[in-house]
Amino acid sequence: MSDLETWFEKNRTQCEADLFELLRIKSVSADSQFRPEIRRAANWVLGQFTRLGFAAELIETAGHPLVFAQSPAVPGAPTALVYGHYDVQPPDPLGEWISPPFEPTVRDGNVYARGATDDKGQMLTHVKATQAWVETQGGPPINLKFLIEGEEEVGSEHLTGYVAEHREKLACDCVVISDSSQFAPGQPAITYGLRGIMYFELRLTGPRQDLHSGTFGGGVTNPANALSRILAALVDDRGRIRVPGFYDDVVPLTEQERAGFAKLDFDEAAFCRGLDVSETTGEVGFTNLERRWARPTCDINGLWSGYQGEGAKTVLPARAGAKFSFRLVPNQDPKKIAVALRKYLDSLCPLGIKMELIDMHGAGGVLVPLDSPYIAAATRAIERGFGNAPVYIREGGSIPIVTTFREQLKCDTLLLGWGLNDDNTHSPNEKFCLADFHRGIRASAYLWDELARI
Repeated sequence: MSDLETWFEKNRTQCEADLFELLRIKSVSADSQFRPEIRRAANWVLGQFTRLGFAAELIETAGHPLVFAQSPAVPGAPTALVYGHYDVQPPDPLGEWISPPFEPTVRDGNVYARGATDDKGQMLTHVKATQAWVETQGGPPINLKFLIEGEEEVGSEHLTGYVAEHREKLACDCVVISDSSQFAPGQPAITYGLRGIMYFELRLTGPRQDLHSGTFGGGVTNPANALSRILAALVDDRGRIRVPGFYDDVVPLTEQERAGFAKLDFDEAAFCRGLDVSETTGEVGFTNLERRWARPTCDINGLWSGYQGEGAKTVLPARAGAKFSFRLVPNQDPKKIAVALRKYLDSLCPLGIKMELIDMHGAGGVLVPLDSPYIAAATRAIERGFGNAPVYIREGGSIPIVTTFREQLKCDTLLLGWGLNDDNTHSPNEKFCLADFHRGIRASAYLWDELARI
């Protein structure tokens, strides 16, 4: 390993220069004006693999291209598939950036740029770790496959189908993803559980046009009133979701997990101060971490109806709508819950209202067994790379592609986040700690070594 350590120190500046070069590419997947930049980013990533001597290809889709690369075969060794994405969120609002979003700027040990942590910087750690093995040992000690997409920030529309159609090509023993965060500064983590998601839009229609609320109020069902009552009926006063059968398949937290969460250095008062709220709330009987990581939830994401302009307008609106989502825990079936939800909302819809429920998307939750040999290998690698053993956490958000990998490739995913919770992902002034960038490279390089020992 001394050769690798020498490489890390010798190539520190060049690794940062490569990161900055990638960050300058405006690969915004949501905006068609950036399509040339998307292709430029894809080709840049492709070039990284061809220079390593990997079999690499640009795979065209109906949207943005995929990059696939494969190392020379190591007979008898495990195979890891590294997933990441080269596309980024739009930089808006531009006026809130301290430095230009596509001009990487280093301040206080962090690089500020759109995509710095989500996901260009984190994805690149695995590429550079592999480069270290190629340039010091002739190649990695395991079989590596890379699948880097350009549509993660717009829903990975074409990736799911590609995975399903190319299971043999993508076959592996485990998937590695770095697109998340450490538990805290200086405290790396392995995320072993993700919540799933179901996202809906509810549209209610009453009279054919807006009406005078004085003339018609009390004689015609108001869609905004109806919407308020329906949404209020989704969750009870104890934070429990009221859809019949919603909790039937919920996998409860084990006592071991609850004890592990309780031992984490989580400061709830500081959490509240950081959000400028007086206290945390949620399902009764569970802690803040338990509620956010491992319990199902329901949240209204958007509301619209009636007059929104300045001053008063006495209107009985003709239409009302809301977007809302459920976060699911492992073993909950999105399709089963969607059927139950539709039936429940039908029972709540008042006379005089036409209801439309649109099922926008969904994915199940994921749970990786903590006794997995791949988790053990990642634990050893992270401790070697960061100098500190990782803690085991769950994540309240959803990464639908992880469910796809589990279902199509029949393998578990290692979620190894090098970022921090305050990295401003999707927001102005996105950043990535450069020390963690280099620690991530080390941990990734050691992961290939640890996986080879399984």
